[in-house]
Amino acid sequence: MRFGRRRRRVKAVLVCLAAILLFWTFGFYGFTRLIPTPGAPSEEATDAIVVLTGGAGRVREGLKLLESGLAAKLFVSGVYRGVDVQELLRLARQEPGNLECCIVLGYVADNTRGNARETARWIERERYGSLRLVTASYHMPRSLLEFRRVLPSEFGLVAHPVHPEHYRVWWYSRNSLRLALSEYHKYLFALVIGLL
Repeated sequence: MRFGRRRRRVKAVLVCLAAILLFWTFGFYGFTRLIPTPGAPSEEATDAIVVLTGGAGRVREGLKLLESGLAAKLFVSGVYRGVDVQELLRLARQEPGNLECCIVLGYVADNTRGNARETARWIERERYGSLRLVTASYHMPRSLLEFRRVLPSEFGLVAHPVHPEHYRVWWYSRNSLRLALSEYHKYLFALVIGLL
């Protein structure tokens, strides 16, 4: 009798684990479909361009967009304290030109959620109604999730993914898979935090 009960418990645990694994696998597949693939970016103009620091090429891309006139201001969120606009332009290997006046740096954020909150406060002060969000492709789903939480529902949000050399698609390399899995778990955590 005890053996039968123990067997049923083990079976129930195995069924639960299989269901969790199945849910996790389908969730991961769904998440990878949210990651933008390379393609022609939107040419839609916005009030501001927002760059999230933390990856190669993001700031350079933001400066290029600003220079092309797709927005009047560039806000860089999550900048290390002590870095000023001149230093940022130098690090991005960009000549100051006439861009220096149009760049604002945010020093408060230290994660994606912080980026969204820091940007929302700046957007509110500036009274803007739209922004172009620049970050790495694999980071975009979580960034959009966090930004949509803090911005008004009618706010215009244009995703502008940067496609780093070390990440093309999740199955491209072991490093790509590691990055995608890491982002997937952070995305799940952000979803859960949002429900609390």
